Amino acid sequence: QVQLVESGGGLVQAGDSLRLSCTASGRTVGTYGWFRQAPGKEREFVSSIDWSGSVTYYADSVKGRFTISKDNAKNTVYLQMSSLKPEDTAVYYCAGRLYGGPSSNSNHYDYWGQGTQVTVSS
Repeated sequence: QVQLVESGGGLVQAGDSLRLSCTASGRTVGTYGWFRQAPGKEREFVSSIDWSGSVTYYADSVKGRFTISKDNAKNTVYLQMSSLKPEDTAVYYCAGRLYGGPSSNSNHYDYWGQGTQVTVSS
């Protein structure tokens, strides 16, 4: 089993930055993903990173503003969010995939964190 614990969410103003962290325990996770879900909307892909950290995917809506990275020694993945917009407001979920590369498909992930709230005020 894998447990994923997110942290770093909060309330910020438009244009601010925020860094989310997700730490895994239990087993080594190969690929991480970040997804988000805004009120009344379906969960959507944000970003994903492979085991080596050299392959990353981003949703078009966050490309150029968000950066995903990882520290394998700490079993932790980060999502650095910059130039935040009110439309980035959502609960952000960390997901772990034991086998396989980065993916925007939530069905490919085996484990999920509990989510952390990010609220961006205008």
